[in-house]
Amino acid sequence: MEPVTHFLTGAVLSRAGCNRKTALATVTMALAAEAADMDVVAYVGGSASGFIAHRGITHTFLAVPFVAAFVVAVVWLCDRLWQKYRRGKSAPAVRRWGWLYLFACLAALSHLLLDFTNNYGLRPFYPFVRTWYAWDIVFIVEPLILVALVMALTLPWFFALIGSEIGVRHKGPRGRAAAITALIFIVALWGLRDFEHRRALMALDAYEFHGEPSHRIAAFPTMINPFLWSGVAETDTAYYTARIDSLTPEVDPGGHASSYFKPTAADLAAANDSRLGRAYLEWARFPVIENEHLPEPVGGQLIRLRDVRFLYLNDTGRDVLSAYIQLDPIHRTVYEGFRPPGTH
Repeated sequence: MEPVTHFLTGAVLSRAGCNRKTALATVTMALAAEAADMDVVAYVGGSASGFIAHRGITHTFLAVPFVAAFVVAVVWLCDRLWQKYRRGKSAPAVRRWGWLYLFACLAALSHLLLDFTNNYGLRPFYPFVRTWYAWDIVFIVEPLILVALVMALTLPWFFALIGSEIGVRHKGPRGRAAAITALIFIVALWGLRDFEHRRALMALDAYEFHGEPSHRIAAFPTMINPFLWSGVAETDTAYYTARIDSLTPEVDPGGHASSYFKPTAADLAAANDSRLGRAYLEWARFPVIENEHLPEPVGGQLIRLRDVRFLYLNDTGRDVLSAYIQLDPIHRTVYEGFRPPGTH
């Protein structure tokens, strides 16, 4: 999921009761819920390095206790500096660092769960198992989840403001009921989307493209609408994409199915000659490879890698997650990145 959802999820988890155990719970859990994305620093080395590192070791069960410890250490250091600055002005609320570490672990696990729900996926057992896992039920930006989280954090403040105007007094942290309600809503939304996802898969499994049976199928979510899915079916010769209405259920209701040729063994071998190509093929579920032989005096090949599960986003004309690799005549990598050579 995108960063805002992770931050808000950590804050709402804290408001659900953790902040009643110790001070600094909300800031600690908000930071720990997003901390796994610290791997974005790899983009300093270019888009290829960033892609290879993204959702790597920091997005694993192995890393959770270390990510949590790092966040708690940062919070502890900032708190010490703040208390030193405010020395003598007021007594600080009780900090229970053992509880904060436990809550940071919980928030770090929430990051893995949220990333698992979308169709990009993650490798929770990396580096021992390099397999990518994805639930495929939630779009990477889910407005309904964002609205629920924002309301859980803002409505208690709003009602507290009204209460203060009429003289109502409230003891302890506010917002527990709103936070629990938001979390229940998110789980219920996952349940609905999982049910509709299964219906979409069953409809796609019973459908034949040009009389060819499917060997592998998948259905990917669209934003907001839980009944509209992007289906992908793999046959002997091609990948087929079609919209699915899981409410009906119906496959390709508009008659706009598309097809893409599967990569040849030679194309796969050429892509595997670069580190980005190897990482991309490991991550992609339905890879499409365009291999252009460059004329002399340049020579070599220009390879474009795409994944069919994201091609439906190209309704807007954007080039979504397309990787480019240029090899010289003896298959050495000249360029690798997510823009065509010469445009970066």
